[in-house]
Amino acid sequence: MSAKSPRHLTVPIEMGWESWRLSARYLLGQRIPPERVQWLAPGSLFDDPDWANKCARQEPAQLKVPRDFLCIARRVAHHRRESRCALLYRLLWRLLHGEAHVLRVAADADVAELLRLDAAVRRSSHKTKAFVRFRQVNTDDDETHFVAWHQPEHPVLPLVASFFAKRFSDMRWSILTPDASLHFDGRRWQLGPGQPRHAAPTSDVLESLWRDYYCAIFNPTRVMVRAMQSEMPKRHWPTLPETVEIPRLLAEAQQQVDEMIAMQKTMPSPAPLLRQPLRALSDVQQQLRQCRACGCCSQSKPSVLGCGSDHPSLVVLGDVPHADDHRAGHAFAGRHGALLEDALQVAAIEREHVYMTHAFKHMGSDSGKRPRASQQGACRNWLIAELEQLKPKVVLCLGLHAARVLLGAHLNLRQPRGQVFKTPWAAAAMVTCHPRKLQDPQNSNQAKQCWDTLVGDLKRAKTLFSQTPC
Repeated sequence: MSAKSPRHLTVPIEMGWESWRLSARYLLGQRIPPERVQWLAPGSLFDDPDWANKCARQEPAQLKVPRDFLCIARRVAHHRRESRCALLYRLLWRLLHGEAHVLRVAADADVAELLRLDAAVRRSSHKTKAFVRFRQVNTDDDETHFVAWHQPEHPVLPLVASFFAKRFSDMRWSILTPDASLHFDGRRWQLGPGQPRHAAPTSDVLESLWRDYYCAIFNPTRVMVRAMQSEMPKRHWPTLPETVEIPRLLAEAQQQVDEMIAMQKTMPSPAPLLRQPLRALSDVQQQLRQCRACGCCSQSKPSVLGCGSDHPSLVVLGDVPHADDHRAGHAFAGRHGALLEDALQVAAIEREHVYMTHAFKHMGSDSGKRPRASQQGACRNWLIAELEQLKPKVVLCLGLHAARVLLGAHLNLRQPRGQVFKTPWAAAAMVTCHPRKLQDPQNSNQAKQCWDTLVGDLKRAKTLFSQTPC
């Protein structure tokens, strides 16, 4: 006797992962294929009011569902398109009935649609994280509370709740959307019903500070209106305080760029200085003190000069001066210099044979950061002028960044260490590790390895300049 064919079922469409998961488990338990399921919008004439109780009473089936599908389904369940429920159940049925690898078939119509919906939900989650702006309110109990109103393309609050709870864990806040609301009391979050726009404040005392900050970081040289509108859709503008300033900033952008270009043209270049007669290293250093070519140097933060022998056999080339170097006015004046002095002593290299300098003659625009490309070009001119006067036999570069300034940006991490390069300014150039790696308290093994490498390369450099004829 043949088994009775499965009956036709109508299933209410509810938003979110949990409701769909319970419905799918019930349908699988009843062995009802996708073609016999009709998913209906809530409140439909044929809606089953007892559906939730039926799902709750269903014995949970032991199913082995691929992890990849579960991860995607958790997101796609929050898409607004009502066809998502039928799509998810159809793919789940196929995965459990002979098509275990269907998700790997990108050309499959169901899989392609699944990925499109997933991408849309991911984008909506990203926009929610980026465009939620909290505003401060004072409650009846005099505790500070922050409230934001946001209108996401898809109801993704459950997907981003953990993100906001971790990021703003030290304050009480609420995020209101038309679909749902998310509340955090400082310990845990919970979802609530949706709220209209007027339920959230439209401004607060900190908004002017945020707008000033946005104006300060606005870069007129990188204005791309289409890209900006794509990344910051106008549907979100009413809840973003900085958008009030955008029309003015865009209108003034070209004028600011023109002013920056005019200022750049009036800035002194190192080229005229380098064309002046250079009779000795002291001439280079004297002119270097006056350099303002890249805008990083000033009277309060002048260039850092090299130090050591005027006719060295070895030039030790670092990358960026340390703050101690700026205070002292010469290279390797701080703890990195002390470590380097110890390494030179172990390698049996007398200090009178060594000159120390940096590839960059000053710190970048932010303390401790390397200068940008335009600044590197100016500093490289001074480095070459130094080397032309010093005429060393060997240049030992401390780290890859110093080596790239001297030898070219084409160098990569795998290539330079252990090799000997020829340059127009020295018979040999080598690359070793920087002494800063010796100060990592978290990795003593790496520090020891760096020390051994540095001392070994110094000994090799000594062998090279000892064998190089004058």
